[in-house]
Amino acid sequence: MSDLGELNRPGTPSSPGAWDTRSEGWLTGQEPEPGDGGGSELDSSHDAESSVPTAARADAGTGRAGGPAVRRGADPVKALMHRHRELCERAVDPLEIAAGLEAHGVTDRTAARYRHRDVFSLAEEMHARVPRGDDTLPPSDPATAPRARADWALLTLLPGALGAAAVTTADLTHGRTRLLVATVGVLAVALGVRAALRRGPLSTPPSTHAWRTAARMRASTYWLLGYALLGDGLLRAVLHGGPDGPPTGAPDSPWPLATASALALTLACAPAAWSAHLFAARAQRRLAASRGLEEFTAAARPLLLGMVALFLSALTALAALTGTVLHEPAAYPQTLTLGTLLLLARLLAVHRLPHAPAHALTATAATEATALALVLGGRLPGCAFLATPVETLVDTWGAGSVPALACATAALTLLLHAARTLTRASAHASTGEYR
Repeated sequence: MSDLGELNRPGTPSSPGAWDTRSEGWLTGQEPEPGDGGGSELDSSHDAESSVPTAARADAGTGRAGGPAVRRGADPVKALMHRHRELCERAVDPLEIAAGLEAHGVTDRTAARYRHRDVFSLAEEMHARVPRGDDTLPPSDPATAPRARADWALLTLLPGALGAAAVTTADLTHGRTRLLVATVGVLAVALGVRAALRRGPLSTPPSTHAWRTAARMRASTYWLLGYALLGDGLLRAVLHGGPDGPPTGAPDSPWPLATASALALTLACAPAAWSAHLFAARAQRRLAASRGLEEFTAAARPLLLGMVALFLSALTALAALTGTVLHEPAAYPQTLTLGTLLLLARLLAVHRLPHAPAHALTATAATEATALALVLGGRLPGCAFLATPVETLVDTWGAGSVPALACATAALTLLLHAARTLTRASAHASTGEYR
């Protein structure tokens, strides 16, 4: 904070000009609007009272309840502190205030009106001028990077263990017993995934978004996972005469199941959680060490890309392993793109950014459903042209190209969105211990 001397800040709590709420009180009203000429309006030739809201000047000295008395010469930074009083009192360092200001739309251009070069410099002054007496809230504990805990670490292994048990049991049974085992296994895996997502780095904060958004995300995710298990075989069956045609898969199923891909995705819950944990922990450390918002953004972007690359490496290994064990061809494109899409969607929801993931998941599910609908519609008299795009795509790159292209487009869109939003300090300022 050595650079604040040249910025003519009114003083720190230990200086003679320190801010004293007991003698001056809090300003009321909105933030001052010093003008459009940067910080030149706040020089010594400008009357400081002009930066105080008009209503506050009218009430000064009147004792009315609308606004407490304000001394002539009150500075605009104090009015900004009044507007963000709760943020200033609970902040443990200047960067947390800077992140909060950024989340409220305060930019470096706005900070120039207060004679500061950027938002972080303005936040340093606000943090220094917060009263630390008995009349303020008790200081919060220092922010620390989230730590791994045994409870969520073990829960992330539960979906994969249940999925492996369900696949193994289904291979040992036949007929109706196999169908019953498969149904129970799907329900058990769903409950395991739900339990894994309620704790740890992939758990969403309470009241993160409206129930409609949450319902859309859940429904779209269920569809995408169901299509990953059944979709490719169903699409081939529909293109070649429909499910009532000759069986092409296992004797108990009219079309083959992509068991290896589904099992790889359930096993990927563990590397997804650990990748998100490493990203949160490293981002929190960079947040504590950064000296400005731009510096943190530049450091956080490689962390995000590295986290995605780490998860993709782990998911590739799991897809190869499950394909080898179950003697199925590894469906790398659709498995990797779907896994990346689900990871980014969950990560954005964890950081209170659920709307873009909801739209991306819904659009992907709608694309897959539309592909099936077009093929079925093409079987109607005179409507064979409807199925032509899907047939061409499948004949060229296979049935897996439909979900692969849909998930890849959505995942790339979310990655670009995450690179812009998850690299902001405001997305990590409140990161603490996991639920």
